Amino acid sequence: DVQLQASGGGLVQAGGSLRLSCAASGFTGHDYAIRWYRQAPGKEREGVSCIIPSNGFKYYALSVRGRATITSDSAKNTVNLQIDSLKPEDTARYYCASDIDCAIEGPSDYWGQGTQVTVSS
Repeated sequence: DVQLQASGGGLVQAGGSLRLSCAASGFTGHDYAIRWYRQAPGKEREGVSCIIPSNGFKYYALSVRGRATITSDSAKNTVNLQIDSLKPEDTARYYCASDIDCAIEGPSDYWGQGTQVTVSS
């Protein structure tokens, strides 16, 4: 079974940076994408970023474009999402998920448990 474990959240001041990690296991091939979502209380879930490790395709939502960098480490089976210049509106629980592509508005087959990011002003 595919398992995803998100980590790296925390409390950070506005303007700071955080690097979130998604440890992935259980994939039987190389055709998969790792997606990052976030959800703040009372708000809809938002697809933030996505990467297809096999071909390097990357996607960033407008809300983080220019501030976020997604990378994959095949040796560690980990996908990292770094967000710089954090804003209070980045406060949310961040989840990593997986599916076959970066059609991030659609459903994802597998989900991790999430990690909380809180940005203080």
